Amino acid sequence: MSTLTRNDVTGRIMVALDYANAASAEGLLKQLEGIPCYVKVGMQLFYAAGPTFVASLKDRGYKVFLDVKMHDIPNTVKGGAESVTRLGVDVFNVHAAGGKYMMEAALEGVDKGLALGAARPIVIGVTQLTSTSQQVLNDEIGLAGTTEQAVIRYARLAHAAGLNGVVASPLEVTAIKAACGDGFVTVTPGIRPAGADIGDQSRIMTPAEAFAQGTDYVVIGRPITGAADPRAAIEAIIDSIV
Repeated sequence: MSTLTRNDVTGRIMVALDYANAASAEGLLKQLEGIPCYVKVGMQLFYAAGPTFVASLKDRGYKVFLDVKMHDIPNTVKGGAESVTRLGVDVFNVHAAGGKYMMEAALEGVDKGLALGAARPIVIGVTQLTSTSQQVLNDEIGLAGTTEQAVIRYARLAHAAGLNGVVASPLEVTAIKAACGDGFVTVTPGIRPAGADIGDQSRIMTPAEAFAQGTDYVVIGRPITGAADPRAAIEAIIDSIV
């Protein structure tokens, strides 16, 4: 990471705006003003504030990861992908568990929704949630084998479908890159600075460790949003990497 500038690193941090409403999210954005990070809008905020809030983020120059994890019949996902592409998001995701045809349909939706001259969004597949333990994978989801094996299987499927990359824990980044190539994007939640509360995550790394594994982006929520001083928290995270 020593060859990366501070702005390079900052642009690869996705701050999770995990809030119940736009006003709360705006409070954080005000504290982080001027820091050129990505922002991640998840289900709770998107369902509450809607496309208008995302459009406002884009109007202000933010790069947006819309994290709504589409998983439905192919035609429905195609329509959803068209809509979020028209919205101008930079990254969005679908569940790889939906299958190759569904993921291909998402890309068809992107093609249909992409405006002339607009940047094409990065489309990534969700492999296994970072809250998924080995026990949950085997006994509750019903998939045999290790968590890493399940992640790599979905990563290969997403790659075959033409997606740009996957969401996975930082523990699987090296194996994903080996299986799908260095250019296959990895977005890694489950990031916790040293000493931070792990919360409901089970497969985690520190930000510096995740980047050392070769990940492209890290998603960080509560260690920043739950900090007494969010700006100081993200600055400390950046300092731990560069």
